[in-house]
Amino acid sequence: MRMGPAELVQAAAMARRFYLEGKSKIQIAEEFGVSRFKVARVLETALERDLVRIEIRVPAELDAERSDALRARYGLRHAVVVESPAEEQDDAADPENLGEVAADLLGELVNEGDVLGLAWGRSTIHMAAALDRLPPCTVVQLTGVYDAGTAERGSVEAVRRAAQVSGGEAHPIYAPMLLPDPATAAALRHQTGIARAFEYFDKVTVAAVSIGSWEPGISTVHDMLSDEERAHYASLGVAAEMSAHLFDSAGRRVGRDLGERCITVEADRLRRIPEVVAIAGGQRKAAAIGAVLRSGLVTSLVTDTAAADYLLTESAAGQRPALERADPDD
Repeated sequence: MRMGPAELVQAAAMARRFYLEGKSKIQIAEEFGVSRFKVARVLETALERDLVRIEIRVPAELDAERSDALRARYGLRHAVVVESPAEEQDDAADPENLGEVAADLLGELVNEGDVLGLAWGRSTIHMAAALDRLPPCTVVQLTGVYDAGTAERGSVEAVRRAAQVSGGEAHPIYAPMLLPDPATAAALRHQTGIARAFEYFDKVTVAAVSIGSWEPGISTVHDMLSDEERAHYASLGVAAEMSAHLFDSAGRRVGRDLGERCITVEADRLRRIPEVVAIAGGQRKAAAIGAVLRSGLVTSLVTDTAAADYLLTESAAGQRPALERADPDD
């Protein structure tokens, strides 16, 4: 039915109160002397008759549709998908813009008094470099470094940078991630500085981690091992690596003996952290990201459209690992 001028004026006024001034339907009903159900019908009609147009606009680099689909498919708390680079190189690691978006996400997720944990990874290092806001919080390193000689350019510096932005304490780990044997790793864990960082692991409320697929240049741990060791873990079906933990395609942990030689947060402790944000993208990492999502260790993901398209075509019926936080081995 055609709306008369009085109806049009009233609909426009109600719409202005509701959409622009933020008034409730009850408040509008009281002002105009009608029922709130009448207000609801008028607002619905205003949309149908094009008196009101609602636009959902996000920055061009964010893909809202894929983000929501990925969140729902894997039961993620947060999923943020960014546009892949126009010309992605075959040997490229994570797109650098993932770190920038992840930095903004951390600015939303971290609250004053939280303990923020950062694991080694190129994406987490890019994220830390892009941080420009964080509420006061303590920052702790969750893994050793890829190479102790590059600590100033790696995860130690990332922890310092995050603490500087937040104005909180920093607890870095000055030790390699991978040691020659379990005895050396155990001895290092008892050193004062490292032990102090480990004491904070149970207090971490938000963590940022990276994901690697089991191939050269895409997994730090893969690159640190000998050819014989790589072949051994490959024979166990390893498909992904995160913070020196290895996973098969179903998200089950394999090669647990490797963890005995590593300076890293234990998987059980990771599972107890309320918010674990994984930052990883690219076609070469897509399958590995899927494996880690099935592990139940992460709650949120920052990725790109190339990886998201793969993840959205994977069979994930009935799976909501991020919400359930269940261990596939149980």
